[in-house]
Order: sequence, then structure tokens, then C-alpha cells
Amino acid sequence: MTVPLSALPCVPHPGKNFINLEKWLLRQTGKAIADYNMIGAGDTVMACVSGGKDSYTLLSCLLALRERAPVDFRIVAMNLDQRQPGFPEDVLPAYFEKIGVEYRIVTEDTYSIVKNKIPEGKTTCSLCSRLRRGIIYRTAREIGATRIALGHHRDDVLETLFLNMFFGGKIKAMPPKLKSDNGQHIVIRPLAYCSEADITRYARAKAFPLIPCNLCGNQENAQRRQIKAMLQEWAKNHPGRIESLATSLRNVVPSHLGDSRLFDFTYLEQSAATPENGDGEGIALPPS
Repeated sequence: MTVPLSALPCVPHPGKNFINLEKWLLRQTGKAIADYNMIGAGDTVMACVSGGKDSYTLLSCLLALRERAPVDFRIVAMNLDQRQPGFPEDVLPAYFEKIGVEYRIVTEDTYSIVKNKIPEGKTTCSLCSRLRRGIIYRTAREIGATRIALGHHRDDVLETLFLNMFFGGKIKAMPPKLKSDNGQHIVIRPLAYCSEADITRYARAKAFPLIPCNLCGNQENAQRRQIKAMLQEWAKNHPGRIESLATSLRNVVPSHLGDSRLFDFTYLEQSAATPENGDGEGIALPPS
């Protein structure tokens, strides 16, 4: 069963009609690709399309940018049919045919595996993600993909940052570009600069044939749900805060954190005199 676009929340964005919104998303996507050298000449980009608003937007932006890119690269849309009951298996092939993109549909019964392994009522996301990742990597090898593109956006990145800080004791988010643990794959997130609000409006306007994830009944990790609500409250009541947080991920100062693996605090010694407050901590010490 596909999701009607009316079911998506209408997120107002003053001053942006569809044309401007599309230009903004393409500009942000193109900037992320350029900033992190995500795609180069001759690359084969496997765009993972689940049937959700984010992955449809990812594919749409990649196809549009390829038309104006100074380099030539191949795009292959990939969908994993996990054999969920009621999954409309004809929707994505029909959509891919309609827009004329090369595609690969992979059918694997991960639904049964997850249901057999995870007790009723428990979150299935972790096991489901591991199974999907293995299949995605295998498919990338089969088609010769040099890049695996995922549809995570700016809000996903920030939610992951706070999840790791609050519940994992780490300052860690989703990188825009990473190498897989086995070193064989490069994963990219071209929507890393794009907000979920803009993606939602774009999906509504484009009338993508959305498909829900029925594997877990659309359950969402309770901790992530709390973080999402916190960020949404900040975005509503503190304009600019989310943008500042996103910018901070690209302005890390290791010497002002506490990880000795990133900065050598052990052998830190004083040197020649520097101007007051040169360390940036904003503390003025009285003269001795």
C-alpha cells in the first residue's frame, strides 16, 4: 500500500515556491558532493531507494545534478524487497521505468529472519539494518558500484549526534562520506546539508509514490523519537539553532575537547607569550 502524499505533514517554508525549493535542494546537494568529493568522473553510483520521501528525493537530485555535472557518472537505483506482507512490489519498478533510470530490484526475505530473531514488541531496526547493509554491499559489488548513496539528511545526522552523546558517551554522528569496515565500499550521503522539512515539501510537490516500511509497523526507536522532538522544538522556538548545530560539525576544535587521541595534552607546554585569551576560552586572568 502506498502512502498518500496528503499524509505527509505540510511544512511551511515562507518565500519558497517549488522552483526555488528545488533549486535550493539541488544547491545544497551539489555543495555536499563538492565539499566531500563524493562523486568523480566514471563513478557508478548505486542510489538506495526504499520508497520513502528521503530516498526518492536523493534519486531525483542525483539525476538532476548529473545533467549539469562537468563529469560523467552512472546512476543505478537499487531497491531491496524484504518480503514484507503487502509490499507493493510493482510500484518502484514502474516508477524507475517511468523516469528512465537504470535499476536493480533485490529480493531477500529478511522479514522472516527479523521476525524470528526479535521478540514481539522489541525494536527491529538494528538487526534489519545489519541485514540490509550486507545485501547492499553485495549488490554494489555485483553491479560494479564505486559509490553507495544513502538518503540520510541533516536532521538524521543531528539526531544521531545527540543519540550518541546522550546514550552512547560519544561525540559521533553520520559522516557525509565513509569507507566501509572492510574497506571495499565508499558510502555517501548527498543530502547531508538538506533539512527534512524541505525534503517533505519537495516530496509532496513531486507526488512520489511513497511506500511505508511495514516490517516494524513504522515503529521508531523511542530514544530517537525523543531527540527528534527536541530538535523540532528548537527549530520552532529558536530560529538558527539547528543551522548552527549543523555548521558546528564542520568546525571541530580538538584542543578544546578532551580526547587525547586527537590532541596531545600530555606534553602540552607553555611557549612564547601570546595575546590575552588567545586560547579562545574567553577567560581574562588577573595580572600576577
